[in-house]
Amino acid sequence: MTIADTAEETGTSTARARRARRTALWLITPGVLWMTLFLVLPILMMVYVSFWTQTTFAINPVLTTKSWVTFFTSETYLDALWTTVRIWLLVLAATIVVGYPTALFVGLFVRNKTLQTVLLVLCVIPFWTSFLIRVLAWRPMLGKEGAINMILEGLGIIHAPIEALLFSELSVVIGMTQIYCVFMVGPIAFMLGRIDPNVIEAARDLGAGFGRIFRTIILPMSMPGVVVGAIFVSVMVLGEFATSAALSGRKVNLLGNIIVTQVGSLKWAFAAVVGVVLTIVMGAVVAALLRVVDLRKEL
Repeated sequence: MTIADTAEETGTSTARARRARRTALWLITPGVLWMTLFLVLPILMMVYVSFWTQTTFAINPVLTTKSWVTFFTSETYLDALWTTVRIWLLVLAATIVVGYPTALFVGLFVRNKTLQTVLLVLCVIPFWTSFLIRVLAWRPMLGKEGAINMILEGLGIIHAPIEALLFSELSVVIGMTQIYCVFMVGPIAFMLGRIDPNVIEAARDLGAGFGRIFRTIILPMSMPGVVVGAIFVSVMVLGEFATSAALSGRKVNLLGNIIVTQVGSLKWAFAAVVGVVLTIVMGAVVAALLRVVDLRKEL
């Protein structure tokens, strides 16, 4: 091969690499534009508005930290922040406790792909109805004269209705767990379905019991699904307001409820402050979850 042939081949490779980079840029451009227009710019605008001067009947673009000081010096708003974090932790734990065994059965013990699909479709059937209908359907279930109290009284487990089932923090946790549990089941079942049955069979042949197989094989290999499900559930629960308003009778005040109230009162600056705080909390939660497992490596 002559020097000219080598130079020509090098030039061809360089041109091919340049075309590949141009193609990649064209493919990524719509996504970057979309994220810039509908994620980055709104967040920056929200941060900017949070420093505007808010009066009773007007808002002026004069920068001040008054709304931020009001939020961090008010016991009501700090309580709402803590309530939001507490409900998120409870719902996240509940969805894992309820969702993991379900995903374990669907993803590991059901080897028939058709039956797996049917079971996963059954999990999402509640989503064929309206979100509000699913939330409000809990009222006749959890009420003082609701189905659960009637069943417990009929079985002789309780002698008086449990009033704490409705219009309480417990009712909000129950409602959110039922609504968002499927977002935990799906990713975990997907990861469990990728485990090679021969690996489990080999461990069983070597004398390992189910407990040891679960700790050393199943749980580590399903962690990416748990993290993805936790991110889905966390983002949706932290931004919730409808379930709390419907099932707690406005006794449970989340950050999402404060945003709705402030926007309804045209207090855009304070609503923006709460929105920024909520966004920071969500970002911290997602960042912490992503440190549990390297999703790029595992997926």
